[in-house]
Amino acid sequence: MEFSETLSYLLSLGHETLAIKLGLRNTELLLAELGNPHHSFASVQIAGTNGKGSTAVMLDSICRQAGMRTGLFTSPHLISITERIKISGCELSPPEFAEHATRVRTAAESLVAQGKLQALPTFFEHVTAIAFLAFKEANVELAILETGLGGRLDATTVAGARVVAITPIALDHQDYLGATLAEIAAEKAAIIKPGTTAIIAAQLEEASNVIRRRAAECEVEPSLDDYAISIQAATADGRFTVTFETKHGRYESVRLGLRGRHQIENAATAIRIAEALSQQGWKIPPVAIATGIEMAEHAGRLEVLDGYLLDGAHNPSAARTLRGYLDEFIKVPLTLVFGAMRDKNLVEMAAILFPAATQLVLTQVANPRSASAAELYEIASAMAVPNVLVTHSLSEALARANEVTSTPGLVCITGSLYLLGEAKALINDSM
Repeated sequence: MEFSETLSYLLSLGHETLAIKLGLRNTELLLAELGNPHHSFASVQIAGTNGKGSTAVMLDSICRQAGMRTGLFTSPHLISITERIKISGCELSPPEFAEHATRVRTAAESLVAQGKLQALPTFFEHVTAIAFLAFKEANVELAILETGLGGRLDATTVAGARVVAITPIALDHQDYLGATLAEIAAEKAAIIKPGTTAIIAAQLEEASNVIRRRAAECEVEPSLDDYAISIQAATADGRFTVTFETKHGRYESVRLGLRGRHQIENAATAIRIAEALSQQGWKIPPVAIATGIEMAEHAGRLEVLDGYLLDGAHNPSAARTLRGYLDEFIKVPLTLVFGAMRDKNLVEMAAILFPAATQLVLTQVANPRSASAAELYEIASAMAVPNVLVTHSLSEALARANEVTSTPGLVCITGSLYLLGEAKALINDSM
């Protein structure tokens, strides 16, 4: 398949969230048909609600600084699906992606023809298999895998990672993972298995209790609450300088490459994962850990692009994180361009973010799950939010935002990573 045909084929499988089917059997059969490529490399699996992508890119940066050949698998992408699969920091090229996708499609269709599967694997199952195949072909030493959804039944769990991590857990995807924090935590904590090394970020008590019980059942002693953080300084745009102290080392005055106070906890998690890998024989010196944290980049997470601030705050917990950053670091009038998915807690997200805006511009994401701008306006009206504009496309939203933003002033685009993908494409085209 050519790259364009590959995209058409994957999209024909259904939207990755709307057509989701949790379970491991399809992925296991698909990988077996491909020769079990995931058996050719070691892996780290990172689950959680917020911060797992940032933690993954920091760990990848650390390992590359140590000279390791890494594979990084994250989701979703912002502009191109090739962003999801990186080898030693570089995205797969479209032809490489298409080549691996063709092999995966052939294997999937063969399984259906043999009667081993009743239907083709899902979009995410296909892309996971593409990543594992690419990692094997590139002779990756270590794969860093961000779970797509949950953990217990997520396709990435098939890799059987011996080092696992759980970033902060909050309410999200309740339709799939459970209605309570404890139920969601149980799905994510299931990546802890006997013999694994488990690194746990700071958690709310309800989630922490579930994780501790799961670890005890598996006879795993988790790394939790066994580190200290000391903040030295912060730049005007929110990059913190921090000293981290763990059971295995002390890292003095590390300046985080990623913006925001919340990235301190993600950095601490990435550091402890790197130390766990070192304990297992990987050569990761302290200088690689510090430099990796400082050099890490993550698109769409408090990213500044052509004067815009982009952040994919896609649930109430992430919205609170963004609001905290805005309150702490943004000292000029703020225009908020907001679009989000209908299945999110929009009322709570609005209550957190809308009051921070001098001007509010509502728009609709080009996604079947998107809330309409009219639906968002109803929420804003019920809150009596002033200075609200309703637009029908992101290009219109950006144009209106630029018109109404004072000088000095800032336009922040947020509410969904899908919205950010649209925004980055538009901004890049105009640069």
